[in-house]
Amino acid sequence: MATTAQMAAIVILGLLVVSSIDIAGAQLGVCYGMMGNNLPNHWEVIQLYKSRNIGRLRLYDPNQGALQALRGSNIEVMLGLPNVDVKHIASGMEHAKWWVQKNVRDFWPDVKIKYIAVGNEISPVTGTSYLTSFLVPAMVNIYRAIAEAGLGNNIKVSTSVDMTLIGNSYPPSQGSFRNDARWFTDPIVGFLRDTRAPLLVNIYPYFSYSGNPGQISLPYSLFTAPNVVVQDGSRQYRNLFDAMLDSVYAAMDRSGGGSVEIVVSESGWPSAGAFGATTDNAATYLRNLIQHVREGSPRKPGPIETYIFAMFDENNKNPELEKHFGLFSPNKQPKYNLNFGVSDSAWDIFAETNATTSLISEM
Repeated sequence: MATTAQMAAIVILGLLVVSSIDIAGAQLGVCYGMMGNNLPNHWEVIQLYKSRNIGRLRLYDPNQGALQALRGSNIEVMLGLPNVDVKHIASGMEHAKWWVQKNVRDFWPDVKIKYIAVGNEISPVTGTSYLTSFLVPAMVNIYRAIAEAGLGNNIKVSTSVDMTLIGNSYPPSQGSFRNDARWFTDPIVGFLRDTRAPLLVNIYPYFSYSGNPGQISLPYSLFTAPNVVVQDGSRQYRNLFDAMLDSVYAAMDRSGGGSVEIVVSESGWPSAGAFGATTDNAATYLRNLIQHVREGSPRKPGPIETYIFAMFDENNKNPELEKHFGLFSPNKQPKYNLNFGVSDSAWDIFAETNATTSLISEM
């Protein structure tokens, strides 16, 4: 830990310290949700990403103002094609080509789009079941449109799923998709395998813990368990995040997708609004998540590309706890002492000190 004199010197350097930190190796991003009526404008938001050296961003729909603000920022973008457009895009290549031209080609290469996430948490076992038959056709059409635009080597096409598709997750090596959802998941896995794209997965230990606190401990959920909690053959699990992630890897392996990588497209912890949702718990989870994803899971060692949900508290979301996932308040003040840096602690210096349900985060 730095001495008082060292801290003072760092604070004097101010923005020079912030701008010098490289978090690319950590493969971390933050989701930019916009469901609030009191959020900063797009330009201010992108400047905040840049000042905090957050080099990746998930955007839930092709908001033109946000895309304009991203020009020249060098921030890598996971661009969402929202659920409301999936059926339309699936209906014909002309629609997909128009979407890609308007939202991708018109901004490339000034905006570094890395992924197109076609749909968010579409599942045959949730309220989005009416979209399931359209998802893969929409993915195929966007993939072809991206290729026709000459960007097939630059942008991967995928979809973002949640844990409701997993039928068995314990132990992680026995992970499998639900039998009644295999007709839906297998074509997705096959598409990703054939196109060498990752599966985007929203992983929330919070919901597993809050839904079953009698069997899932808080330390296991917060990365703070002192001992091994799950012994799975030769693999040892001390945190629920790894167990959930590896159960999806096992499920994909059973579906012929052993070569498909996973990008964690959302993970976070609410600071208020429900059981276990406190500022202390959220801060602990986020700090430990940021450190942990540099290491990897027992099944897949190495950095895990991960997007924290979310940049801001969003007051137009429901239920109440969904309003409290932000790293920042709408006034751009950080809620937690977080360190996104590899070696320095810019977030610690500039932050203020503060001592299975599906999270739908469409937009």
